[in-house]
Amino acid sequence: MNRLFFYMELFLVLIALLLMILGILGSFLPVLPGPLTSWAGFLVLYFTKGVELSLTFLITTLIIAIVIYVLDYMIPAFGTKRFGGSKAGMIGTTLGLIIGLFSPIPFGIIIGPFIGALIGEMMHRNDFNKALKAAFGSFLGFIASTFLKFIVAVIYLGFFIVKLSEHNTSWF
Repeated sequence: MNRLFFYMELFLVLIALLLMILGILGSFLPVLPGPLTSWAGFLVLYFTKGVELSLTFLITTLIIAIVIYVLDYMIPAFGTKRFGGSKAGMIGTTLGLIIGLFSPIPFGIIIGPFIGALIGEMMHRNDFNKALKAAFGSFLGFIASTFLKFIVAVIYLGFFIVKLSEHNTSWF
């Protein structure tokens, strides 16, 4: 019975770790909500015996993850609007990110959103200088949002490691 309990606990910890890693990847991938996925790792860890996670900690980290999730949609829009961009630039940024992720070019994840925003803005307006300025704003908003999600996901991973190191059971 103890051995089964140990393996179930280990399974939950591994699922939580997987969610933490996916949360970090979700900071860059538009299909995964980074900090919310990391928070799901905390939720799984919460149900693991011997790991001390308070309900206050769980709720606080959830609120932070939700705020970051909402800001993820607002920051690129602010960047785009601030530099005179349009919705086409924001759509181009997202499409450029997806294409950049799968393209074999170096730094595609960085170059893709900028090129996508520029193409989106050029489709919206024919003035290259205005489109370039708006694409830059959209790109800056995207980078700021991505950086914020990444930092929160890494901090959550740090909390995860600390909480796991305080665990009562010897894993290995």
